[in-house]
Amino acid sequence: MKLSAKQTVDVLRAAGEPTRLRILALLEREELAVLELCRVLDQSQPRVSRHLKLLAEAGLVERFPDGAWVFYRLSGAGREQEVIGEVLARINPDDPGLARDRRKLDDVQAERSEAAQAYFAENAAQWDRLRSLYVSDADVEAQVVAAAGGHRVRRLVDLGSGTGRMLTLLAPQADHAIGLDLSQQMLNIARKHVAEAGLSHVDLRHGDIFDTRLPDEAADLVVVHQVLHYLGDPAAAVKEAGRIVAPGGKLIIVDFAPHKHEFLREQHQHRRLGFSDDEMARWLAEAELPAAALTALPPNQADGLTVKIWAAQRAPTALRSAA
Repeated sequence: MKLSAKQTVDVLRAAGEPTRLRILALLEREELAVLELCRVLDQSQPRVSRHLKLLAEAGLVERFPDGAWVFYRLSGAGREQEVIGEVLARINPDDPGLARDRRKLDDVQAERSEAAQAYFAENAAQWDRLRSLYVSDADVEAQVVAAAGGHRVRRLVDLGSGTGRMLTLLAPQADHAIGLDLSQQMLNIARKHVAEAGLSHVDLRHGDIFDTRLPDEAADLVVVHQVLHYLGDPAAAVKEAGRIVAPGGKLIIVDFAPHKHEFLREQHQHRRLGFSDDEMARWLAEAELPAAALTALPPNQADGLTVKIWAAQRAPTALRSAA
C-alpha cells in the first residue's frame, strides 16, 4: 500500500528541517540515546527532544525507554521509512555538515569502546564471579546445552566469547569451534581455559561481532552469550550472527530480560538494561530466523536479574526453497 499525497507531504515535512535530517542520518548508523544525540548535534536536550517528537509522530523514528535512558532508532518498516531511506541515499556522503556529525559520533563511539575495554581489562580475571552475582551459571548452562540439542555440529561460533565458558561447554560437540572477542585480556583467559579443557580444535580470534569476516552460513551453531547489552547496535549484531547460521543451524542468544538496575550501566558498562521478547523476535525475523524457543530463568535473589535464552533455528535448505 502506497502513501497518500498528504502522508507523503507529512513525511517530507517532518524530515525537511536541517537538524531533523541530521538526526535521521545519525540514526541510520545506529540507535542512540538522547544525550548522545545532544552531544553530536551540539544542541540542548529540550530542542533535540522536540525534533525527535516530531519525527516519532511522523512514524520515522521509534522511541524506547531503557531504564533511566531513552533511546531512538529509525522505524524498522513502513512506507514512511522507504521514503526517508530514498532521501538519505540521495544525500552527498561528503556533505560537510553530515561528515562533521559522523566524526563526532565516531568520538562518542570511541569513548564508549574505550570505557568498555578498560572495564573488561580491569574485571577480566573476576568476570565469571561477577556474572554469577546475577543468576546461577549452572542453571543457564544447562538450558544452553539443552537448546543446542546435544548433537554433533560441524562448526560452532561463539561471538563475544569472554572467558571462553561457552566454548568449554559446547565445543566438545563440535568438529571445529571459533571464538571471537575484541578484548585481548578476555582472549588470553579464554585460551587458558580452552587449553586446560584439552580443546585443541578451538580457534580464538580478535574479532568484531558486527563484522565477523566469516562466510555466509558458515556455522551450525552460533552463540551470543551475555554480549548484546554492551552494544550500541544490538540489532546489527543479531543480524550478523544470523548471517553466519547455516541451513538447519541454530542461533542461541543469552541475555537479560528488561530491568531497572541502573548501577549496571553506571558501574559495569551495560548500555542496554535487558531486551523484550518482542524486540528480540523482530531482530531474529529480520535475520531470517523467525521461529525462536524462549526460556526464562528467574533470579535466585529478590533484586537479581532474569536471564532469557532465545534459540532460533534456520530452516533447512529444502524447506527454504519450498517456501
